Amino acid sequence: MPQVLAVVSVIGKDQKGVVAQVATYLAERGVNIEDIEQRVLSGVFVMDMLVDLKDISADLGELITGLLDVGKRMEMDVRVQLHNQRKLKRVALLVSKESHCLAKLIDDRKNNLLHGDVTCVLSNHPDLESMAAAAGLPFAWKGHDDLAGHFAWLKAELLKRQIDVVVLARYLRILPPEIVSSFSSRIINIHPSLLPHFPGAAPYRQAFESGVRVSGCTAHFVTEQLDEGPVILQDVFHIDVGHDTLDDVKEKGLSLEANVLSKALQLYLNEELVVVDGKVIFKPGISRFFHEKNS
Repeated sequence: MPQVLAVVSVIGKDQKGVVAQVATYLAERGVNIEDIEQRVLSGVFVMDMLVDLKDISADLGELITGLLDVGKRMEMDVRVQLHNQRKLKRVALLVSKESHCLAKLIDDRKNNLLHGDVTCVLSNHPDLESMAAAAGLPFAWKGHDDLAGHFAWLKAELLKRQIDVVVLARYLRILPPEIVSSFSSRIINIHPSLLPHFPGAAPYRQAFESGVRVSGCTAHFVTEQLDEGPVILQDVFHIDVGHDTLDDVKEKGLSLEANVLSKALQLYLNEELVVVDGKVIFKPGISRFFHEKNS
């Protein structure tokens, strides 16, 4: 009989006996553990366990319910994903007029680096429609002269397309609370500075005029507090003060923005991160199990 693979994910405050309790529960029901990744980060225990259900001695629904109960007793979050039922996350790319981040993500998609379904490109301008069309991506836009109308349209599009994660690929608008709350820890933004330094508008100009010698960009989750969401990744570039112009600073930052946003999205789609107490924690990621079994 072929394997029936699933991944059991556990996260919560570190305590003794977590692995033993989960493993014992599974073993008593004929479930074999194929692989396991675990670690403790800042007092938080995270574990992804690859299991084979082919010899299960209990009803699958009862098994999952029981695992959830095991998690509740330990005050930990437990999730179960079946290999053959794992769906690719649906991704919406939000853009404005600048093309560098969209171009990078389109290239990632072409090279199969994004383990998700890039469903659409949504915008407040028509400028990048031809780029999206050339990549075979649906494109829709609505101007933001009527900002409330634009955001109502945007939320309706995201819900209609059943979007799982929203990527602000230089969208350049502040999303309203009703959209942010609907996609909590599921909106990724790229900001062209090393947050918390130079938040808000014109960060490259702020860096240039301040005389700093190192600047960079930050990929982070969006919250209702502008540019204060949990940081996913950051990277830097150097500024030759007295020699570099403002245009030089901007040019150095553009390619870095695209690369950092790309890496952040890959980490999210590979399930290699979680948000705990307002901070991003990296973990092995269940995609590793599935990719290895498919290779």
